[in-house]
Amino acid sequence: MNHEQPTVILSGFADEAAPHKTAVEQFAALAALGLQYYTVRFIDVGSGVKNVMELTKTEITKIRHLEDEFGLNVSSLGSPIGKVKLVDEEDGTTNRFVPFKKYLEQDVKKACELAHAFETKLIRGFSFYPPAGSEPREYLAQATEQIGQIAEMCHRSDLTFGLEVEANLVGRNGQLLAEIQRRVNHPALVLVFDAANLLTQGFSSHDVFLQYQAMKPSLGWLHVKDYLQQPGGVRKNHVDEGALSDFVPADQGDGGYVNIFRDFRASIPALEKTLTRRGIPGVFVDLEPHLKGGGQFGGYSGPDGFGVALRGLCRVLDFVGIRYHLRDFEDVRAARGF
Repeated sequence: MNHEQPTVILSGFADEAAPHKTAVEQFAALAALGLQYYTVRFIDVGSGVKNVMELTKTEITKIRHLEDEFGLNVSSLGSPIGKVKLVDEEDGTTNRFVPFKKYLEQDVKKACELAHAFETKLIRGFSFYPPAGSEPREYLAQATEQIGQIAEMCHRSDLTFGLEVEANLVGRNGQLLAEIQRRVNHPALVLVFDAANLLTQGFSSHDVFLQYQAMKPSLGWLHVKDYLQQPGGVRKNHVDEGALSDFVPADQGDGGYVNIFRDFRASIPALEKTLTRRGIPGVFVDLEPHLKGGGQFGGYSGPDGFGVALRGLCRVLDFVGIRYHLRDFEDVRAARGF
């Protein structure tokens, strides 16, 4: 392989690979597939399935010991930060509202503490829910103000906050997220691309690439899940995330990941330098496949589906000439102390 090729670090939402979301299931599946990094989101270490935000110190210690056993590190904290309402208004959804000062001092502060506990520099988050059916641009100013404060809190903790593009939020497309980034203008704020989260809103493959281009100057890392666009699909103002079911591997959907990675390839070296200056080991490509279903706060692929998704992603990266590493015999020998 050409050693001049740029390199990414493969990661994945480990809970997607585990039928019961136990830590051992998650780590065994990802280690067997060759991954050495994972995003922590939902996990069971003996007290039932919990979101990462609900973990106790004892549970975190157990997870860290298991990480060592399976040779895994956390790429990012898969937090739900920013998935709350901007205003306390009934809009027919079950999204909760938390006064922002309280949210910042409790939830965001705890996310920062958890990131340090897991020794990751990255927190994945979102851009807040405006009232369902409203025009998101009407809420850009408030979202920007709040996200700016989150970025500053992360920065003071030597962390980086990544805004993921997703339906129903203020930053539901690349152009809106790019505008938020431009207004916040903070070194601790980056954007996180996900093609499927645009396709589910009715964007065409061509439009998805345009949204990626809008985000590209501020990208921090990429999520990879793909989707089959329905014929004659129309742009949706509000998406029923629980009803989505047409997720597919990255080499089989309408997200155009070949074109996206082919374009992204040239950006990797400069982005890697920027990220390493912030203590991040490199450019992460994070699998979140949803091959057996997904919803507002997570998804499931199973160990079989996760393997299918990983191989699909690797085929795309191989095709466009981006390097990546999966565990080999030397890694196994090193772990056993040979």
